[in-house]
Amino acid sequence: MVISASEYSATAEPLCDDYDLESFNLLEGEAFYFVPYILDDYNLPDEQFLWYKNSSQIKFISSDEKEVIHHHGGALFFLNLSTEDSGFYTARYSDLGECINCHVKIEVFKASYPMNKALLYGTIKNSDLNKKIRCPDPVRDTCNVFNGEFTWYKNFLFLQGHHDDDLWVHNATKDQEGIYTCICTWKHNDMVYNSSGSREIIDIERFDHRHPEILSNKEQFADEGSETKLNCSVFCGTNVENHCEASWNINGSPFSKRDGYKQTIKTVNNNPSKSTISTATLTIERVSAQEFRDEFKCIGKGFYEIVSDTVTLKPRETIIPLVIGGVCALFLCVFAGIMVKCFAIDLALLFRPYFPLSSHNNDAKVFDAYVVYQLQSGDKVIEDTLCQFVTNILPSVLEEKCGYRLFIHGRDDIPGEDHLELVEDRMKQSRRLMVILTSSSGSGMESTDQRPISAQNPAVGGFDWQVGLHHALVQREMNVIMIQLGDTGPKGYTHLPPGLQHLIRNSAPLRWPEGSRGAASWNSRFWKRVRYLMPAKPASKSSQFAII
Repeated sequence: MVISASEYSATAEPLCDDYDLESFNLLEGEAFYFVPYILDDYNLPDEQFLWYKNSSQIKFISSDEKEVIHHHGGALFFLNLSTEDSGFYTARYSDLGECINCHVKIEVFKASYPMNKALLYGTIKNSDLNKKIRCPDPVRDTCNVFNGEFTWYKNFLFLQGHHDDDLWVHNATKDQEGIYTCICTWKHNDMVYNSSGSREIIDIERFDHRHPEILSNKEQFADEGSETKLNCSVFCGTNVENHCEASWNINGSPFSKRDGYKQTIKTVNNNPSKSTISTATLTIERVSAQEFRDEFKCIGKGFYEIVSDTVTLKPRETIIPLVIGGVCALFLCVFAGIMVKCFAIDLALLFRPYFPLSSHNNDAKVFDAYVVYQLQSGDKVIEDTLCQFVTNILPSVLEEKCGYRLFIHGRDDIPGEDHLELVEDRMKQSRRLMVILTSSSGSGMESTDQRPISAQNPAVGGFDWQVGLHHALVQREMNVIMIQLGDTGPKGYTHLPPGLQHLIRNSAPLRWPEGSRGAASWNSRFWKRVRYLMPAKPASKSSQFAII
């Protein structure tokens, strides 16, 4: 019969005494026999008891013994537990005006999780050599009522020959730790059922007294004027915390309470070894010069004997000089790094004559740089600037002051020589390709050979550019130095040939600081950067006749 909780509460008898809730965690598929603890005689007439399951709907429990869940007087039977049986159950006993309510909570766990700790009826934790495992009371009572048979399991493996309600584990060791399960096999209405309960044996411990051993350092350090703590640690054995104590003696006398001093003692068993160590901590609130002269003794008291060792308190060496030295070294390294970064080119130019590249010294090339430029008509200011730079400034600095040899068209041509052969040969005889860019360079890269070439009107046709870029990009025989005269113009470098644009992306052109103070000085920053890109050692002037 099932009615709602509200309907039942409206018709329930009032003024019944409620007794404490009992709770059981059970395993699916087993049987469970329960009698409330308050009942002296559970074999009372069924009519005096009303059993039901509390939920959103009240489910009354029948006394028909054919039912899987039924009651017999005050006893409640679960013959085949399932997880759906979990819940709160109440037995109402009424007789001669007396009314009591007995409550029980049942929680059923899946049979696939028999190792669930919630199913345990407690643990056995002691250091006894022989341990007694008592079958849990609900299982024991069931076996006693129905004359059942006990069997025992360890970690769910059958223990042969054990059929008593108590199991003894003799000479217990770590190997005997585990879960021990007592199973009662009993009959009800000629049907066989099993009820079980488990306990766990854990932390089977042994004690082992050893001769005390002092573990503390014989030298301990402190800063004068500050607080310090001296530790006296003593090892006494295994699980012997009641027979292990560390303490301090000062100048031959046991520690006694005094101003500025405090002693604390702590004894522990360390896991997992269970080794017993006692530590006495002596706190000195303010260390003075006297403490460095006092005698401190670490005392260790064990089961067998007392040992001692002298601990010397020494001033701690200050690390301030070390810190200052480290900071100075750091600043020196940072400063050196900054100086190297700022004056890298100056340093390279300074030391380069002493470490020249042997490949450049023996390449037998005649010119240090082949100068390529594009002279455009239509802008006289640009043409004048280019001519002035190429014919006067560039040779005066690199050739006259630095000793380099440049090949410049209009100045170094040999009359009557074929122009194409001249360009190809001089390009092969040069170590660098120097490209002079103007704001209109590349706007017309076509050949300008139809124009006369002279010292006053120096110009190079498109063939120079093609041969130079071929040597630089394809054959990789020479490095390129790019110099920008004036602004790049609104188009930037987009109008230049793709090969030259590729070189510009990899290395930005050096900008000629026209009009700036010291622009023509060979020791200015601009000319230092140009010299840095030029060969370390100028070409031999004696080789100039080799090309004639």
